[in-house]
Amino acid sequence: MKTSHSLISIALAGGLVITSAACAQDAPRARDIGIPLEGETGPLNAITDVAGVEVGQFSLNEGDTHTGVTAIFPRGRTATDGVPAGIFSFNGTGEMTGAHLINEFGAFFGPVAITGTLGVGAARDGILDWTAQNFDDPTVRFSRVLPVVAETYDGGLSDVWSMALTPEHVVAALDAARPGPVAEGAVGGGTGMVCYYFKCGIGTSSRVVHYGEDIAFTVGVLVQANHGGRDQLRIAGTPAGQEIDDLMPRRASQADAAGEGDGSIIIVIATDAPLLPDQLRRLARRATIGMGRTGGQGDSSSGDIFLAFTTANPVTLGAGAPLDYQSIPGEALDPLFDGVVQATEEAILNALVAGSDTTGRGNSHVYGLPHDRVREILARYGRLED
Repeated sequence: MKTSHSLISIALAGGLVITSAACAQDAPRARDIGIPLEGETGPLNAITDVAGVEVGQFSLNEGDTHTGVTAIFPRGRTATDGVPAGIFSFNGTGEMTGAHLINEFGAFFGPVAITGTLGVGAARDGILDWTAQNFDDPTVRFSRVLPVVAETYDGGLSDVWSMALTPEHVVAALDAARPGPVAEGAVGGGTGMVCYYFKCGIGTSSRVVHYGEDIAFTVGVLVQANHGGRDQLRIAGTPAGQEIDDLMPRRASQADAAGEGDGSIIIVIATDAPLLPDQLRRLARRATIGMGRTGGQGDSSSGDIFLAFTTANPVTLGAGAPLDYQSIPGEALDPLFDGVVQATEEAILNALVAGSDTTGRGNSHVYGLPHDRVREILARYGRLED
């Protein structure tokens, strides 16, 4: 389903045009082109199907600059408490700031920002600036002195050493965060990203999972996909990447030393199921399987870092009494594991399907996934969904 939305364009000094897309979806998605996918989705099929989650994005596109930032608030922009969380690093050639705090406390406070590798500092400063602008309480401010910022490298299409992303851009993404549909593809932190040698970026999906007869929980996933070689790509079990062995990217005239092997993926998992940090780490590990269904295998130069949090069991810093937490029994997490695997696979495919041909720095060029050829492959393998 396509949802209309408005974009805000701001012309800055030097002619740079910045586009803000808070919550919107107008690009085709995996199901739209006949890719068969498992599981019961939420109404938006997005991470924002988890109540309270808000997403904001800011994109920078002008000349050799193709970068941006995606921001996720676990419990909305006005929340003052934190959320239980767990991290899994499948391959650690990447960065997620705040990870040590999450591993130590089993929680984090404030938003998550995802951007390009050289934008991590600006994203961190932007979160702190936004916090200072919006909260006077010193306890709330102190809880957010270690922001969570994750990155993937967009130097193939963007002039990363211009360091175009500023804290003001990050503040704009945070201010733009809303519930509702989420834009996918070359938007926000995904503006300059490439996966399986096709244009990629931001993707999202959700699953409704059932616990017993009368209880249902939601699992939502958002990815910033920038990983994988062409021959690895699999779509609905078909060797789509091996079948589409042309349409290869053209590298920039002065390519970085990282060459063709650079890339990473950040996966953020949200749920409203009451879970403890160790259980959330178990959920985060299952994102590996969803990535693997699309062909990703954690290449040695890839930063594959996965974060899971729950909007249940809010965490209060400096509480004067013990906090009461609920949790699902550890042996009863299989439906949630299924939801993570399925939503991760679909989020990556949504990011791929939303991509379109892009020319970047140094005359580099990346093709979008050819939808008609994917449909032909799916039909030939008996996998096309009408």
